[in-house]
Amino acid sequence: MSAKAVAPATSEIDLLPEKPDMQISVRQTFGIDSDLDIGAFSRATPYVPSVDDSYRFDRDTTLAILAGFAHNRRVMIQGYHGTGKSTHIEQVAARLNWPCVRVNLDSHISRIDLVGKDAIVLRDGKQVTEYQEGILPWAFQHPVALVFDEYDAGRPDVMFVIQRVLEAEGRMTLLDQNKVLRPHRSFRLFATANTVGLGDTSGLYHGTQQINQGQMDRWNIVAQLNYLSHDSECEIVLAKLPSWDTDADRKKVAQMVALAELTRSGFIAGDISTVMSPRAVITWGENAQIFNDLDFAFRVTFLNKCDEAERQIVAEYYQRCFGTELNESTSAVTLS
Repeated sequence: MSAKAVAPATSEIDLLPEKPDMQISVRQTFGIDSDLDIGAFSRATPYVPSVDDSYRFDRDTTLAILAGFAHNRRVMIQGYHGTGKSTHIEQVAARLNWPCVRVNLDSHISRIDLVGKDAIVLRDGKQVTEYQEGILPWAFQHPVALVFDEYDAGRPDVMFVIQRVLEAEGRMTLLDQNKVLRPHRSFRLFATANTVGLGDTSGLYHGTQQINQGQMDRWNIVAQLNYLSHDSECEIVLAKLPSWDTDADRKKVAQMVALAELTRSGFIAGDISTVMSPRAVITWGENAQIFNDLDFAFRVTFLNKCDEAERQIVAEYYQRCFGTELNESTSAVTLS
């Protein structure tokens, strides 16, 4: 579940036990060669993400995330955008029935958004001022996996609020309330980032900040998630597009993934500023089924998102993968 800064109201999440009440097999659940069992909750709440049955788990990243859940380690996942860092955490949480809330640390998130603030509410027909806690103290006191997205884009004042809760047994002080909060036994903290706290030296991620190294030291595990191999990504796309499981369409999917890989190489090299993620490849395929036109679907799915000056480069990638020019005409497009 994604959230900005408002604490959810009391719900059935309060009825969950203090800690996981069942064990599941890592091998059977995640397809990883391991004899480990891991704690999970026996029932789901509305805060548990939906399971994506076709999701493919990266071994190293999955083990890092599982260590975070099982041993209360603070885990950061670093990598290029579009690699599925946040989704990876969500899909692990989904299989553990662990409530999961995502907060995007964009430049508009302030300290009071996270911690809480006074607000005017109606009580018995009268307006009264009442303190409303933010998402951080709420999650801190519940069996919740809190995920900070774009961690390296957070404002410095916000980052120092987070620093205290990075310690596994660290307490959280609410100055406005003169309260000291203890963490729930099943509270977990994760983050995703494009850089590793040293700032953006490549020029690819404007707006990212250098992270205080004292804070980086508090992250117990840092995992790197790269793009999947060509064959693995093809399998994922075909799992999402089962009607394309033919020889001709499998070849077409391989060409689509090859094009996505060219955009990633071009992005890393600084030739283009937009990269095609695995999700974008799947969307391209879904749109191609809607429009019955692969070229047109590519335009509306990805090309039109690119900088106008870079579209010729992307069109050349298309020609290299499919052996044909990207057609300008869309007159033959029909809806299926």
